[in-house]
Amino acid sequence: MTSPSLVWFRDDLRITDNPALHAAIERGEPVVALYVLDEQSPGMRPLGGAARWWLHHSLASLAERLRERGAQLILRRGPADRILREVVSDLGAAAVFWNRRYGGAERAIDAHLKSSLRADGIEVASFAASLLHEPWTVTTGGGTHYSVFTPFWRACLALPTPRMPLAEPREIDGWRSDAASDALDDWDLLPARPDWAEGLRETWEPGEPAARRRLREFLEEDLPAYDRARDEPSAGATSLLSPRLRWGELSPFTVWHEATAVDGAGGFLSELGWREFAWHSLYHFPGLATENLRREFDAFPWPRLDQAHLESWQRGRTGVPLVDAGMRELWRTGYMHNRVRMVTASFLVKNLLVDWRRGEEWFWDTLVDADGANNPFNWQWVAGSGADAAPYFRIFNPELQAKKFDAQGLYVSQWAPDSGAEAIVDLRETRNAALDAYDVVKRAARDSG
Repeated sequence: MTSPSLVWFRDDLRITDNPALHAAIERGEPVVALYVLDEQSPGMRPLGGAARWWLHHSLASLAERLRERGAQLILRRGPADRILREVVSDLGAAAVFWNRRYGGAERAIDAHLKSSLRADGIEVASFAASLLHEPWTVTTGGGTHYSVFTPFWRACLALPTPRMPLAEPREIDGWRSDAASDALDDWDLLPARPDWAEGLRETWEPGEPAARRRLREFLEEDLPAYDRARDEPSAGATSLLSPRLRWGELSPFTVWHEATAVDGAGGFLSELGWREFAWHSLYHFPGLATENLRREFDAFPWPRLDQAHLESWQRGRTGVPLVDAGMRELWRTGYMHNRVRMVTASFLVKNLLVDWRRGEEWFWDTLVDADGANNPFNWQWVAGSGADAAPYFRIFNPELQAKKFDAQGLYVSQWAPDSGAEAIVDLRETRNAALDAYDVVKRAARDSG
């Protein structure tokens, strides 16, 4: 009797260069695909609103692509450990395949499932699909993990070239099953009352086909100007691939090999390297979203939260034009230019002296590309509490940043033309206050050392 293969999709919502799907097809038995919305297992972080919107549409696209090739996507909601075992039992599946995850809670779930399913006689295999180099393969000469980007990326470039991507399957031998599946609409991933997603709909088309089109467009039209113009928020020179990589609609192997075929891609490839570095850091420090990576920053004297300041920042009403433009772009589109992300984050942490965790939580809720590594990693980098060589004096002056990277005011005019009458804080005074607070951290580090 035929025993189907089950492919468990996670943050890899694609059929091209999907090693788990490829292995299931190669096994030679009918294939069933599964996605589990798991926000109940210990340590699993519920998705933010913008991420839920993207997930809905990306799952709809994935289901259609699988259906066109003969396979079924089952949707279930609940703790992954229980759900996966139920589906295996319902289908009589003899094999389960998935692509690896690197967060602490996710790894614990996957390790337990792999062990328990194998004990029951089920074939289980996992694959590298989301990173060019798995975190444990990039180590210092002393065998430890890296805490500074440049030597990390140099070590990555010295490793064997990332593997070639797997081809898109044209046909899948699907398993015709009456296994129960949730209706995607019943998950209520889309905002309804109120429907605040108009700007997201205008800006994005989730799904693998759109991701492939954007990659081709970027490589053909935007990459030549990338190194020169990527820091200018109005230039349109960035790749806009971050949500595609976050949801796995594009494989990093596909992006790597297609980009390396284009002259002058080094700067863009190093951004892929920064993504790798963030996941490398999360793998070795699972508490990245809530704990200071540099533990001496536990001594930072955060003042009592000024809720009015936090809300002014969230709404783009600080009176600082570049900051307000970025925050309004974020609310409207679920995205913000990377240079402006650094400026807005620095303003919150170092001018308003608001704990970086509050900013990370807001970006988690409003960014379509927020993931468990890059979002907290980049917030800690700006705050100075993360993986960094010289954090104390990096305080972005939003006025100077605007003069340098938005000299014509095009970005501010688009997103916050009314900003600038009066800032809610004095930039010079608050910069000095931030440096004074960092002196407390330095003294604590000296005393403990």
